[in-house]
Amino acid sequence: MSEKPEILSTEELPASDAKWVTLKKIHWKDQEGVKRQWECAERKTRGSTGVDAVAILTILKSKKNTFPLSTVIIEQYRPPVDKFVIEMPAGLIDKGESPEDAAKRELKEETGFIATELMESPAVVVNDPGMTNANMKLVMLKVEFEDELQLNEAKLDEGEHIVKRVVELDSLHHELSEYEKKGFVVDARLSHFASGYRLAKNIAAGNI
Repeated sequence: MSEKPEILSTEELPASDAKWVTLKKIHWKDQEGVKRQWECAERKTRGSTGVDAVAILTILKSKKNTFPLSTVIIEQYRPPVDKFVIEMPAGLIDKGESPEDAAKRELKEETGFIATELMESPAVVVNDPGMTNANMKLVMLKVEFEDELQLNEAKLDEGEHIVKRVVELDSLHHELSEYEKKGFVVDARLSHFASGYRLAKNIAAGNI
């Protein structure tokens, strides 16, 4: 039986008991020589690549143009915000794994799609530099089909409850707005991409 996830209780977590993150106090000196302090969270899982995680921007394409250019997004409950969040597929990088290989693996595991081309793997970016040192790569993958879109089963880890959805790129911004009306929260990376895509379309059309 499927139940609605809910927060049962919360408590402060000593840093010594934390598995994934820890808290740090930074002592630093600013440009005027004034000594200051800062508090931040740090991941404990960063490996030899120096990259914590990947997010995957997926382009779904038909060689025969049977369906419009599309992407895949996922719905996933996130306890820290106590909401279902709409995101790009994403995940941590395993030991000995490159960010690009991690992106291909996570895409297959979370959505069932198998990448046919690595389109781009830009430089590492930070997520919330005022709060944490966490970083990531936004890896862009293409999944190309000979004709019609084909869906495969995802291979989720135990405890993962992910719903995938294919959305046309031209309607992505609208679809995310509809999600917000229903009480979902949209991840910043996905929201920024959708806004940028819409802006680029408007500029190309001479509307700005």
